[in-house]
Amino acid sequence: MPFIDGIPVKKQYGQHFLRWQPIVDSMIAAVSLNDQSSVFEIGCGDGFLTRSIINQPLKQLWVFEIDPDWAQYVQIKIKDKRLTIFQENILDVDFSRFENDKPWTLLANLPYQITFPLLHLFQKNRSIFKEGVIMVQEEVAEKLLKNHGRGYGYPSLFFQHYFEWKKLDKVPPIAFEPPPKVESRLLYFKPKAKVTPIKDEPAFWEFIKLCFRQPRRTLKNNLEQTHFDMTVIDEKTLQLRAQQMTMDDFLALWKLLG
Repeated sequence: MPFIDGIPVKKQYGQHFLRWQPIVDSMIAAVSLNDQSSVFEIGCGDGFLTRSIINQPLKQLWVFEIDPDWAQYVQIKIKDKRLTIFQENILDVDFSRFENDKPWTLLANLPYQITFPLLHLFQKNRSIFKEGVIMVQEEVAEKLLKNHGRGYGYPSLFFQHYFEWKKLDKVPPIAFEPPPKVESRLLYFKPKAKVTPIKDEPAFWEFIKLCFRQPRRTLKNNLEQTHFDMTVIDEKTLQLRAQQMTMDDFLALWKLLG
């Protein structure tokens, strides 16, 4: 088990500590901060990113760290009245806590094993966000940004519907200690000002999952065992793969089926 400053690096938390300052600089440069900004970070580790954030003009920085060793370490090492450290699992946090000080900016190297649960949490609570920069696996970044073809699917459609995304720096494994086995990517995001309303929204997203159930198969094959009335869909559309269809195509199809 590797140690950093005498503290063990715990595999169960997916701990990989960023060590390249230019990556941190890129994260901070991508957002707009001033002395009224509320910022939060997920997983501070030894505080490499935290130190740079707290050196910016901001009103407050909240840090959520699940590992008590690192929460205590950063509490001792970084003395600033604007910094509050919560020794908590972010997935268990009631986001109503953020309401009074919104909008918030997120700057975080996300724990990779919980990336999608976190993204769904952000979507559910998107009203608290101004903007943010997150680090994710390169493969996940590609899924989030795709608009057709291989890798394009439910996550692409779902998260692009609610957020604007921008691809930033690619981050190699050697930028971390210990290095992960995957390439990483910085992504900028912000909630969309206007989101197209969808009739029976939860059911629509379940429908999208069905359409992509086996991406190489046609819509007809993916939907034929479902309750949907296939006779209202023209044969040309039924022969398409979901990866060939846009969000507008799916919304039109959903309207037809409704």
